[in-house]
Amino acid sequence: MPARRTRSLQSEQAVSSQPRWYHPLRQHNYRLFLAMQLAGSLGVWMQRLAQDWLVLRLTGSPAAMGAAVALQFLPMLVVGPLAGLVVDIFPKRRIMMVCQSIIVLLGLGLAAWAAGGTITVWVVYASCVALGIIAAVDQPTRQVFVNEVVGDAALRPAIGLNNALSQLGAMAGPALGGVLIAQAGPAAAFAANALIGLVILGLIAAVRLHELHPSAPAARGPGQVLAGFRYVRERPRLLLLILLAGLLGAFGMNGPVVLAAFAQQVWHNGVGGFGLFNTVSAVGALAGALLAARLGNMGRKGIVTAAGLFGLSQLVAALMPNVVLFIGMLAVVGMMTLLFLTSAATAVQLEAGPAIRGRVMALYLPLLLGGHACGGLLAGWLTEQFGVRTGLVATGALGMLSAAVVGLLLWWHGRRPNRV
Repeated sequence: MPARRTRSLQSEQAVSSQPRWYHPLRQHNYRLFLAMQLAGSLGVWMQRLAQDWLVLRLTGSPAAMGAAVALQFLPMLVVGPLAGLVVDIFPKRRIMMVCQSIIVLLGLGLAAWAAGGTITVWVVYASCVALGIIAAVDQPTRQVFVNEVVGDAALRPAIGLNNALSQLGAMAGPALGGVLIAQAGPAAAFAANALIGLVILGLIAAVRLHELHPSAPAARGPGQVLAGFRYVRERPRLLLLILLAGLLGAFGMNGPVVLAAFAQQVWHNGVGGFGLFNTVSAVGALAGALLAARLGNMGRKGIVTAAGLFGLSQLVAALMPNVVLFIGMLAVVGMMTLLFLTSAATAVQLEAGPAIRGRVMALYLPLLLGGHACGGLLAGWLTEQFGVRTGLVATGALGMLSAAVVGLLLWWHGRRPNRV
């Protein structure tokens, strides 16, 4: 039996040997971790939305807004692989404390600057880059820290819940941000993120160190960053799942740009409509998170199917003739977004061994969010050149095509001998 298959079976047997009633929510540290994961995702995505809207207000250009989206995620492509090695070497709890402290300072600075009325688009662009660099380190750290919180016995349900709440926060954060911006302006959203960051620092400090299951740090030396690339390259099915996430990030995760353009140019309901659209998407995301938790391990076929339905739902939403039907389809888009992202992230994380999981997730997340950055630029350009409806039809169709191509490649690799 190939070595990879043997390790996979041993890991699954270790998990399945636990009683069926064993659940990570019974653990104090994991409950704290879920709270900080949801709060952190809400706060950061709230700040990202505020940055996007502020750029649109300052410039009046969807393309400039797309550039802001790109600047928030492109840094992850540059520092992501190195960040993964940092995650595998240093204590995860300490990394999270440092990252969260910087996020608090960044939020407070932007809130003061925006409230003063002197903020410029270049200041916002600089904050987008800074947030992207911090996210490149913080996000894979959180993904890997869950293993140290619950141990191997409850890893599968813990990863599933963690990814569901993280993605739910990514959908609900823009909704809450839209409400705050509509009521009090972008400065309120920046200040709210800083306040959330202080709460998260308190939650991290409350973690019981003696109940953690720390993993052995990765060896220091040359070649450790490239080891993550080799690990993924030698596993074509894992590589294809990561690639699919990047493609769907580029062609599907363009919500801030598209929803802002629909609110301004199609339905003419301004920031209030923008907040409503994000809220409805978040409700759909909650349904997707619950569905993903209910379905459990969807397998590669299920993940590819969810990706195809994700693209299809966007295409259908673009063709809705009135705002009521459009809002209804946004709930479906939110649901399919969460179903795909949660199942894909869980599958990737479970396939990576604990010693290299940080580097694998530091490849997965930058590709997903780097795709999101490119998608922001693509959506902004398509919107300005051809209109928002045509742009959303195009990205939805490309998402469906990506799912079909990756599905065929997974099927082809499934017929070949499983080698490492």
